[in-house]
Amino acid sequence: MSWQLRHTALVPGFPEYANYESRAEKIKLFELNVIPGLLQTRPYATAWEQGNLRRGTVTPEQAQERIEFLLARQNIYDRAPPPLLHVVMDESCLRRPIGGRDIMIEQLLHIEQLAKRPNIIIQVAPYSLGEDRPFTRLVHLLTMPGRKMLAYGETEQRGYIDRDAETIAALVDDYDRLVVEAQSQADSVAMIRAVRRDFEWMST
Repeated sequence: MSWQLRHTALVPGFPEYANYESRAEKIKLFELNVIPGLLQTRPYATAWEQGNLRRGTVTPEQAQERIEFLLARQNIYDRAPPPLLHVVMDESCLRRPIGGRDIMIEQLLHIEQLAKRPNIIIQVAPYSLGEDRPFTRLVHLLTMPGRKMLAYGETEQRGYIDRDAETIAALVDDYDRLVVEAQSQADSVAMIRAVRRDFEWMST
């Protein structure tokens, strides 16, 4: 309860998920339309929240709390040992110009650097998957100490944690299929680099 009260700017249910995420041994993510939070730079996260501010959905204080909370989640990289992080991003995450040219160049370069870490796997699910892409919303799968698994998803209003073994097993099957159908890490990094160069060619 105290955790929830300290982070009222966040989507209901997400602080509880983040608490589990900070202790997970394996983190598997699927995201579309926006770079996953664990990969975001501060300028990218700030640009995203600026959009929320312009729409009036958050206050300046709430936007800043969200940014700081997101960056604090990235402390998992400093754990010993760090968790295995496997991210599959829809191609839309790369091509949606959050914050403009310079912010996108920095963000995509940051992902290229993260992909060099031995505990991080990054893949892109290309548009060409079409209707064969299994997920239409974000999916997070956590393997906790003791091999217990949790799943997290979101609606527009709130996030929710799923502990049902049968539901999680179905999500894992779909995630495994997505991993096979998505581009390899090498091809994914090549696509990220190509998209970055497209942004570099854009006029400021």
